[in-house]
Amino acid sequence: MAEKKVTEKTETKKEAIKLSETFAVIATGGKQYIVREGEFLNIEKLDGDHKEGGKIEFPEVLLIDDGKTTAVGEPTISGKKVVAEFVQNGRDKKIEVIRFRSKSRYFKNRGHRQPYTRVKIVKIG
Repeated sequence: MAEKKVTEKTETKKEAIKLSETFAVIATGGKQYIVREGEFLNIEKLDGDHKEGGKIEFPEVLLIDDGKTTAVGEPTISGKKVVAEFVQNGRDKKIEVIRFRSKSRYFKNRGHRQPYTRVKIVKIG
């Protein structure tokens, strides 16, 4: 079997995508997300008016790992929060919901686009 060679181009791509070693698990919108500083994230749409570049705080931090120590909340870590920067509100791709019964001429077609909020994680801690 032929061996694959790693090119310089591949190495530079990996170096360009360096994120922080510190990561956290936050809860928002009924879901849990693993986040790192500098990462963009699509979460469930947040209520209220937010301006581009505005700060959003997530106080429900379930876990923080900085590479050396890990802090696990019961259920959350008190005094810790994740700060994010608002980027935009948007809507996901359309999904089709189809109901069909054969031999009875029953057919319903409905589309749905889930709204989301895009944020950039600025600070963990």
